[in-house]
Amino acid sequence: MMDDRALVETLRSGDPQAPGLLFDRFHGVVFGLCLRMMRHRHDAEDVVQETFLRALGGIAGFDLNRPLRPWLLGIAANRCRTALGRRARRPVVAESVEDSVDHRPGLADPDDLAGELERALGRIRPDYRLVFVLFHEQGLPYEEIALVIDRPIGTVKTWLHRARAELADDLTRRGVQC
Repeated sequence: MMDDRALVETLRSGDPQAPGLLFDRFHGVVFGLCLRMMRHRHDAEDVVQETFLRALGGIAGFDLNRPLRPWLLGIAANRCRTALGRRARRPVVAESVEDSVDHRPGLADPDDLAGELERALGRIRPDYRLVFVLFHEQGLPYEEIALVIDRPIGTVKTWLHRARAELADDLTRRGVQC
């Protein structure tokens, strides 16, 4: 497997196989982030596609001294923010009875901690969710997260702390026992 520098140079050379290499190497982490942020598979797939198109369009200006993963995740995070903003301005479509979920306390499956965490993640601020997902699910260190979100490390730590606190508060309020 080629390193980031070699992959970028291959992309810049116009090799027709290079976009596929980029996609194969980073699709999983980009899709995972987009799915957590968008909370809808089709929306996440759209954002992943936009992310890779943006990355391919901007590869000429990529700094070879930087790692590729945080740069791609930064593009994905920005695309997610844009898509979430567009979604917030769209009129709300009424959901069918089969699609609705009863969120009243005490009605959730007590063994569905993952589902409860997913619902709680969906209720926190998108910036906090992004940092939480990058740290806990993607395994990025503070420094890389700071590169992805273009904020100081102190902000990353603060947002991660707030995300954890809000999640704990939400789960406690809903009576979820960890």
